[in-house]
Amino acid sequence: MPRIASLFFAVLLCLFASMALAALWQSGMRANTPTNGAAEPQVSQASVHSNEAHPVIIRKPSGPPRIELAGHDPQGRTASVACSTCHSVRQANLENKTAATLDEFHQGMTFNHGNITCYACHNPNESDALRLADGSSVAYENVMTLCSQCHSKQAESFAHGAHGGMNGHWDLSRGPQMKNNCIDCHVPHVPKYPKMIVGFKPKDRFNEPSTAEHQQEGTAAHDEH
Repeated sequence: MPRIASLFFAVLLCLFASMALAALWQSGMRANTPTNGAAEPQVSQASVHSNEAHPVIIRKPSGPPRIELAGHDPQGRTASVACSTCHSVRQANLENKTAATLDEFHQGMTFNHGNITCYACHNPNESDALRLADGSSVAYENVMTLCSQCHSKQAESFAHGAHGGMNGHWDLSRGPQMKNNCIDCHVPHVPKYPKMIVGFKPKDRFNEPSTAEHQQEGTAAHDEH
């Protein structure tokens, strides 16, 4: 009887130990399982690489334009004045559309920018700033904001890198981009970009004359002489 009792207690002890281990394993699984019941993979921090994106740099004007004076002082120095120096002394003429209607300032200026007036883009109340379509002021440095109002298709192409020219990297994780500003290529008062005339043929193997053509040209030149 004592031997049977010892065996019975040993079996009970193994059973309780197994139940305790099962309870510990289940509690560990619940701790690593999200509330929605889906298993969440454990990602090692060493395998996560953060690629820092480099900036897209767009060239900007240094500030409002200044008018260079023609005269010199006794020391031979020249000076420049801001637009507001002259425009602040007279009332803005909102009807001016062409250079022919200018009676005091900017006479003889080449101007051809659709059928809009000068003050559609220039701020009549702040001569050293530009004017958006809603009448709000915008700094000369942000002239692309003004251009994009009407030239939206070009602005969209510019955003995708298909317009305006770009230096640098397409992949911003490898380096920055440098883009031109609208007025780097387009004169604001005559915005149409001049057509390029290509005066040479592109060099490739399909345009190279064959050996037979060289011989024929040489024979023709010899016969002429």
